[in-house]
Amino acid sequence: MRVSFLVYGVLYVVVEMVGYHLEQVGWADISPLDVATAVTDALLTVAVCAAVLLALDLGRKRWGTSVAAWHSERGEHQAEIWDEPIEVRSWRPAPLAITAERVDEPPQQPRYRGNPYSFAGHRFPRDRGRLL
Repeated sequence: MRVSFLVYGVLYVVVEMVGYHLEQVGWADISPLDVATAVTDALLTVAVCAAVLLALDLGRKRWGTSVAAWHSERGEHQAEIWDEPIEVRSWRPAPLAITAERVDEPPQQPRYRGNPYSFAGHRFPRDRGRLL
């Protein structure tokens, strides 16, 4: 049942590709060479897709068991590593005792003193220099 759907799907794709190529040429100017080119392009596409699927299937059959064994071996090593917590000695010194003393806050300075490159605070500087 699935094979018949696959064959129907492949034939549908081939017919659509042939129709697209012939439409690009123009239905009024179709020659036998245009039809042969469209069919060849469509069948080449189907052949390349089939070759890729066959290569994937053969690769799965060839390397499937070794990859499964590698995954199971890797999983056992990970289980051995992460079964117990890892103990680590801290490099930091022991924390100092916290005292309950009150610490005076530093005196507050104004946060914005203005732009130091402008004369906004003093419109005319004391040393005016030479006026032209």
